[in-house]
Amino acid sequence: MEIGQQVGSTTLNIIIFLLFIGLTMGLVIKASRTTKKATDFYTGGATFTGPQNGFAIAGDYLSAASFLGICGAIAVQGYDGFLYSIGFLVAWLVALLLVAERLRNVGKFTMADVLSFRLKQRPVRMAAALATLTVSLFYLIAQMAGAGGLVALLLNIKGETGQAIVVAVVGVLMIVYVLVGGMKGTTYVQMVKAVLLVGGALVMTLMVLAAVKGNFSDLLQKAMDGSKSGEKIIEPGLKYGKTETTKLDFISLALALVLGTAGLPHVLMRFYTVPTAKEARRSVTWAIGLIGAFYIFTLVLGFGAAAYVGADVITKAPGGVNSAAPLLAFSLGGTVLMAVISAVAFATILAVVAGLAITASASLAHDIYNGVIKRGKASEESQVRVSRITVVVIGVASIILGIGAMGQNIAFLVALAFAVAASANLPTILFSLFWRKFNTTGAVLSMYGGLISAIVLIIFSPAVSGTPTSMFTSVDFHWFPLQNPGLVSIPVGFGLAILGTLIGKPDTELTDKAVEMEVRSLTGVGVEKAIDH
Repeated sequence: MEIGQQVGSTTLNIIIFLLFIGLTMGLVIKASRTTKKATDFYTGGATFTGPQNGFAIAGDYLSAASFLGICGAIAVQGYDGFLYSIGFLVAWLVALLLVAERLRNVGKFTMADVLSFRLKQRPVRMAAALATLTVSLFYLIAQMAGAGGLVALLLNIKGETGQAIVVAVVGVLMIVYVLVGGMKGTTYVQMVKAVLLVGGALVMTLMVLAAVKGNFSDLLQKAMDGSKSGEKIIEPGLKYGKTETTKLDFISLALALVLGTAGLPHVLMRFYTVPTAKEARRSVTWAIGLIGAFYIFTLVLGFGAAAYVGADVITKAPGGVNSAAPLLAFSLGGTVLMAVISAVAFATILAVVAGLAITASASLAHDIYNGVIKRGKASEESQVRVSRITVVVIGVASIILGIGAMGQNIAFLVALAFAVAASANLPTILFSLFWRKFNTTGAVLSMYGGLISAIVLIIFSPAVSGTPTSMFTSVDFHWFPLQNPGLVSIPVGFGLAILGTLIGKPDTELTDKAVEMEVRSLTGVGVEKAIDH
């Protein structure tokens, strides 16, 4: 394949895209007929089984970063690119062992339900809602950037204006999906997307292995031949071992990925779409199986792209490194396979942005509007109305910011969202569930401190300015040396939680709630009442 070569059939790509959009829109419209109450809009009525929710979690979690970004990272950076896959997968052990069941037993709609259960409602809900909105927005930016690059490749759009229009179209579709179908419609889309994505990745993996007759060593040799880095592509250090700073960057990335999943609001919210804690455990088990298989596939696909497409072609294609998977599909199966795989990637983006949008809207309506402004007395109708308005606002904001982030590696952008989640959310989640003396001061200080430190470090990092790969290449105002803030901001979040608890006043009037939360998180006693009301 030559640099700058137009690949695929624009007409066929558009037809398959429209078929998928029509299919998923039909599912969303069908789901909208049973979306009547707030619990339907936020959690789909908690009616999904463990396996169903496992597929939906996989659909929610396996984002454009997983498919497009990681394949591109492995194709260009080799071994170091595969570290993203390892981090994303290992993170699920933290979510399964420490968070999933307890969270399901305590909460109702959002992450803030858990954090405010045994603490003072208003300050904790406000802090949790702001953290949720920030993490969701970072994640949305990555998906939007991926959408622009993907469709730019398919339609051979080389100008920034055309890619910006694509981002806007994705944003509008996301808004429509959520407004019409709520969580139930979004869940169906995510289930379909998970089947298509894992199935498509499996087919491509088998085709790559067939091309080398099942000999993985031959694949690695071809990847070395197709990379200007040569043997270094299969060795550690191509990205994270060049200097002491990049070594620290790797540690920072690893902390963010492994700890961030258990603090991602849109993933945590999926635990409320099942009727029991047992089903929550089953859903995470199913999700780990699907996600684990997929990340194994990315190793073959990434090196396959390096072998059969080449790093130079990938980096100079519309969409940059995010185009590796579609270009590999074209190399293996021609126009039809590329169109199908690209439609799957587009489905991936739509499903994830819909899940993020509904999480952000639920947090603002349920936590800020109902919990803080209306002091828990808002009607279900008004909460859903505020949620729908929020979806539109979040959609517009993500479109604008997504246009600004076009050209960035979306696996890297998602890692920033993980860092914010691990810094702002995870300390309060864990201490709320496991530390009886934890108090409101510790929670608020941790969430705001972790959130602000992560955001400030990101703004003044090389990710934003000062390097050829920054979001703003023409200016340089960075002073923080690391690309990912996790190495600093995560300890800050945990440290402030401990400090705030030690210096703040104990929540003596809420001691009974702390005991109740401990019992409920371990046993599930009382959770049915919480859901009903």
